[in-house]
Amino acid sequence: MNGSAYSVSAGTDAGTDAGTDAGTDAGTDVSTDSGAAAGHNLLAKLLQRGDTASLAQLPRPMVFTNGVFDILHRGHVSYLVAARALGASLVLGLNSDCSARGLGKGVDRPLNRELDRACVLCALQAVDAVLLFDEATPVALLAEVKPDLYVKGGDYDIDTLAETALVRSWGGQALALPFVDGYSTTALVQRIQQAQRPP
Repeated sequence: MNGSAYSVSAGTDAGTDAGTDAGTDAGTDVSTDSGAAAGHNLLAKLLQRGDTASLAQLPRPMVFTNGVFDILHRGHVSYLVAARALGASLVLGLNSDCSARGLGKGVDRPLNRELDRACVLCALQAVDAVLLFDEATPVALLAEVKPDLYVKGGDYDIDTLAETALVRSWGGQALALPFVDGYSTTALVQRIQQAQRPP
């Protein structure tokens, strides 16, 4: 399955070959033929919005989750593996740079650009497809994907979310999975900043 218009070869900086920067619009062709594994499409799982044909090829029940996933750590990976285990496929809605900047995580966030974040996530065996979204929430994307199960990470009251109401409207379910304690991108960034400060 390859519904993506992107192509990034291993060993290169995703997005730089085409001169892309933060806020890159999904659909931009990012390609290069250099690197140790030239020709390997590291963004093969990154689908374009509206690619219903590729989504239809994913096995059901389909699980959907979303997030920024700025600096991938053990907590993220454990969560994604757990989410994938709940169904036959996992679709990940990834906040675009524009969307992530509106979440109040800091003026310097996200640290990694959307295509770089997508590249890392696409390499995970637990993730079957990645879709970028520019909106503040994934509600519109959920309406397009129509998963069987919506999974949210963290201590959310899942019954109060608009995403839950939407998924249940077509007979789907929603579930909150706890994050692994002690792992946070924000905390990791703070530790790095503290280590760089002079004594």
